[in-house]
Amino acid sequence: MSEIVHLNDSNYEAETAQGVVVVDFWAPWCGPCRALAPHLETAAQKFDGKLRICKYNVDEANEYAAKLGIRSIPTLIVYENGQPIQQHVGSMGQSQLEDFLNQFV
Repeated sequence: MSEIVHLNDSNYEAETAQGVVVVDFWAPWCGPCRALAPHLETAAQKFDGKLRICKYNVDEANEYAAKLGIRSIPTLIVYENGQPIQQHVGSMGQSQLEDFLNQFV
């Protein structure tokens, strides 16, 4: 059972350094972010062992959001072995999310 890892400025690089990691840049006040959250929970279970899903709260930490030029949330950034390889801005439904994630497994 895969848990979603919560990132901050101190653990960001270590958590995104190996394998395929999807980072959700979000905030608690963001409606589309809240709509995406249960889909990410489901995807974390479905893709367990193939990729990891992490969340980065831009209200609690902002160093990496600023470095990466995050202007809109939710934004998903996909990392492969520490390198960002894909980005998606905006919410999506479960099937859209799974289609998006299937590219990386």
